[in-house]
Amino acid sequence: MKKVSLDALARTQIAAATAATSRRAASAVYGGHEHALRQTLIALAAGAELSEHTNPGEATVHVLSGRVELVSGSDVWSGMTGDLLVVPDAPHSLRATTDAAVLLTTVVTSA
Repeated sequence: MKKVSLDALARTQIAAATAATSRRAASAVYGGHEHALRQTLIALAAGAELSEHTNPGEATVHVLSGRVELVSGSDVWSGMTGDLLVVPDAPHSLRATTDAAVLLTTVVTSA
């Protein structure tokens, strides 16, 4: 069994994101290339964005702290601490409206 403090990891990654020139940081929480289920903690400094990309399978974004917007075409879903956003099966991006940390959970269904 493995226990991870998402709160502590989020604080660490937000500090790393605000110090980074990319304005983002990430850490694998569970899984990897050998697993279908993957969880990654992603931190974005206010105004930072993960540019548009496709979804390789099913995915959710759990907002651990701050505020984010999940954008797909003309649709925008806002999320704040505690919200769970279901990632659309379409090209999308994620941007932070405040310093934020999210837990991205994916089940990779394509190669």
